[in-house]
Amino acid sequence: MKVVILAGGYGTRISEESHLKPKPMIEIGGKPIMWHIMKYYSHFGFHDFVICCGYKGYVIKEFFADYFLHNSDITFDLQNNKLEIHNNSSEPWKVTCVDTGLNTMTGGRIKRIQKFIGNESFLMTYGDGVSDVDITSLLECHRKARKTVTLTAVRPGGRFGALELSESNEIRSFKEKNIDDGGWINGGFMVIEPQIFDYLDGDSCVFEREPLEALANQGQLQAYKHYGFWQCMDTMNDKNKLEKLLEKEEAPWKVWD
Repeated sequence: MKVVILAGGYGTRISEESHLKPKPMIEIGGKPIMWHIMKYYSHFGFHDFVICCGYKGYVIKEFFADYFLHNSDITFDLQNNKLEIHNNSSEPWKVTCVDTGLNTMTGGRIKRIQKFIGNESFLMTYGDGVSDVDITSLLECHRKARKTVTLTAVRPGGRFGALELSESNEIRSFKEKNIDDGGWINGGFMVIEPQIFDYLDGDSCVFEREPLEALANQGQLQAYKHYGFWQCMDTMNDKNKLEKLLEKEEAPWKVWD
């Protein structure tokens, strides 16, 4: 099963760093936050990634093109024009970087990677949020519910809006960024059926608006309630929180050695 990562936005609320690189490439603990997300999925056995690139997407491509250079010992034999890699510590990943457009909205980006997904279920999340959500349980929830989309619902409070959930955790309504405090919100970490592509229309399509709203109205949007850790990285304050957790070795998402 492929893992799709949305990584094309401008990241304007963290412009201190995003003027140089896309937000998913901003580092915490010396590694891009997207790397942390990929390591987390890989822990659960998912190694095939499709990255929806946009703003400064070349930075993402260059990171993976030079990955072994940054993570292995290397001998450069300049006289004989040879390169020898020692102790290759690269990941067991297959990474497809797709240019989904500079100003394309989230739904449009997903539509553009349809040919790389085919007629298969896939996992998807945003490239700027980490969590300790149990991916195995999330998948079980999705298969049991038999909905088009299952998203991880979290309760960060404050600046995010609420989902209206039924007793069986079916999402009755989806409204992006309502001002209600303390409600369940879309935390990413989704499981999606290929039928979703029928709901996506053009680069201006915002995934979190008409497509998810339509699925909610049709009873095809399921929530997986996550009571554990979840943190997005919208601002420098968010980045600093994540850095401190890593420094203290208290990062809940760091489940690898």
